[in-house]
Amino acid sequence: METLSSNYLESIRKQFQYYKKLADQSIHRLNEEQLSWQFNPESNSIAIIMRHIAGNLHSRFTDFLTSDGEKPWRNRDQEFEATLLTYEELLDYWEHGWIRLFEAIDICKSEDLERLVYIRNEGHTIMEAFNRQLAHYPYHIGQIVYIARMILGESWQSLSIPKNQSTSYNQEKFDQEKGRRHFTDGV
Repeated sequence: METLSSNYLESIRKQFQYYKKLADQSIHRLNEEQLSWQFNPESNSIAIIMRHIAGNLHSRFTDFLTSDGEKPWRNRDQEFEATLLTYEELLDYWEHGWIRLFEAIDICKSEDLERLVYIRNEGHTIMEAFNRQLAHYPYHIGQIVYIARMILGESWQSLSIPKNQSTSYNQEKFDQEKGRRHFTDGV
């Protein structure tokens, strides 16, 4: 029988994968110039948001169980500067950050979820630390999707239920037998 704790680890993995997929689908529709586009000088480009998320991922999940999640080598302020990374360097940094997160999830066992880890000397249970990031990353991924949609305009293709197709989507779901599933299954 599946325990609440093991279900939690499986569920957050699927949710992080889902949000990463939304970001990736948006990012891969754009070229290098579009990733650097800013609405105005005070707004963030997708590239800047990617660097911030990746910097956070690297910091939070490197040595996740044994060191503070805000690493001394992280320069958070620099993540918001429009420094030049090639498209390939940015994607590599992004991917390796997500790898760190999924490795951290993989090393956790159900009995670890109440164990404390620290972020800026503030104690969090492992569950709280994951929940903190599960709130943080989708916030920024929503920005990535929105900016990509602004850039692509009419050529944008929906990442979820397309406009005016809710009824058919719902009918497809209700045509399935009731059962225990995660909302990201089949996405």
